Amino acid sequence: MEQTFIMIKPDGVQRGLVGEIIGRFEKKGFYLKGLKLITVDQSFAEKHYADLSAKPFFNGLVEYIISGPVVAMIWEGKNVVTTGRKIIGATNPAESAPGTIRGDFAIDIGRNVIHGSDSVESARKEIALWFPESPVNWQSSVHPWIYE
Repeated sequence: MEQTFIMIKPDGVQRGLVGEIIGRFEKKGFYLKGLKLITVDQSFAEKHYADLSAKPFFNGLVEYIISGPVVAMIWEGKNVVTTGRKIIGATNPAESAPGTIRGDFAIDIGRNVIHGSDSVESARKEIALWFPESPVNWQSSVHPWIYE
């Protein structure tokens, strides 16, 4: 089973979308393996977005992420990174299909509600950064009803 890192950004938390977003991943059949409500400090935000540090929007992105609490999560399932990105929608909400999180709940790219790992390698790095204590190890009793 693959794992991914998903973060509901401050705008998603402030708008009360946490339950809706968690529900979409649960209804798909993915397993929640880690969950934190956290206020991120600047140095931590800079580590998380280090790969974007040369971009002109980096400082604004860091300021946005530290502006309020976020919900950090680990989700597990078959092809969860790729499928999770499909559930989330395109980075630019204007390009996100209806039915995706960003397509349904976001308008501006700078307030796009949610972050999701873009590869298995990124997921490993992000999970290690956000959950140094490691994911919770459990298996749902409905597992055989979702996976062959």
